[in-house]
Amino acid sequence: MSARKLRVGIVGCGVIAPLHAESYRLADGVEITWACDLVEEKARRLAEKYGIAHVTTDYREVTAAADVDCISVCTDHASHSPITVAALDGGKHVLCEKALAASPAGLDAMFAAHARRPELAFGGVFQHRFDQDVQLLKRLVEDGSLGDLLTAGVQIRCWRSPDYYRADRWRGTWAEEGGAVLINQAIHFIDALLWIVGGARAVNGVYANLTHGDSMETEDTAVATLKFAGGALGILEATCSSHLSWEPTLSLHGTRGSIDLRGGLPLKVRFTDEATAKRIEQDLAECDRAMKVAAGKRHYGTTHPELIADFVEAIRAGRQPFVTAQSARHAVDVVLGIYQSHRSGSWVDLA
Repeated sequence: MSARKLRVGIVGCGVIAPLHAESYRLADGVEITWACDLVEEKARRLAEKYGIAHVTTDYREVTAAADVDCISVCTDHASHSPITVAALDGGKHVLCEKALAASPAGLDAMFAAHARRPELAFGGVFQHRFDQDVQLLKRLVEDGSLGDLLTAGVQIRCWRSPDYYRADRWRGTWAEEGGAVLINQAIHFIDALLWIVGGARAVNGVYANLTHGDSMETEDTAVATLKFAGGALGILEATCSSHLSWEPTLSLHGTRGSIDLRGGLPLKVRFTDEATAKRIEQDLAECDRAMKVAAGKRHYGTTHPELIADFVEAIRAGRQPFVTAQSARHAVDVVLGIYQSHRSGSWVDLA
């Protein structure tokens, strides 16, 4: 692209939109030109705060606008697909929040649109791939420090009140959110695990609504078993009915060592070689210090600016972003596979 400013439209002006707006403001040569939300007042508030010129309630105005180069899609899960399709067909680069879509059909439509315009950047929002502790764990798997990986797992225990689900009509619905704790809160950490380990090839799971029966129709608790592409096995546990507040735990166990992290802090670091264990504990301590420097909600993390800076650079360089939409799809496929497994009572193979 030329040296002129990259012009951004933000579609969906709810709780995550300010993080996108702040991150674009930190990137060089970027201007936010449109704010769009079905609730006009939300769009106007975002526009007033960030000096955005145009406000609309119709995303099609943004996808057709001549003064928009790329679009951040920050709406409910089910609407991600039609907005993304319209944006790609309109020649706009797209950064889509998690989860990419609420159904396999929605996913397929998005990737069919990108296949028609493969020169456009199409990225997903899994900012935890930029977290230093997550990147360290991936290196330890890839460089063999853990030996042969045997098991890996993730736990996400958090609380979402009934009022949270009543606040927006789409939350906790199969049609619009596509689920609940798995596809919304846990999916970030599912993606981190999959990225670290190298992906899953099959899943078997169950879910339940244990405490939110009066406020939503979808799941507040789920457990699943995974078969990873490399042969290791995995366990996933997720609930938004816990008294604990946002304590994600990642666990990796190999033939030469094991690591358990909770909220980025080491619970256990054990290796057959003591020097390796000490080195990794020091590396994790550095990661923790670096993350404490930045401010951010615990469940959002601190790395939206890095993700969005990479998306902007990808557009200018004519490449796909670090978190490609294709790679972001895998976590959605796993979650949808767990739902399918619960309903069928059997393992689900993942493409």
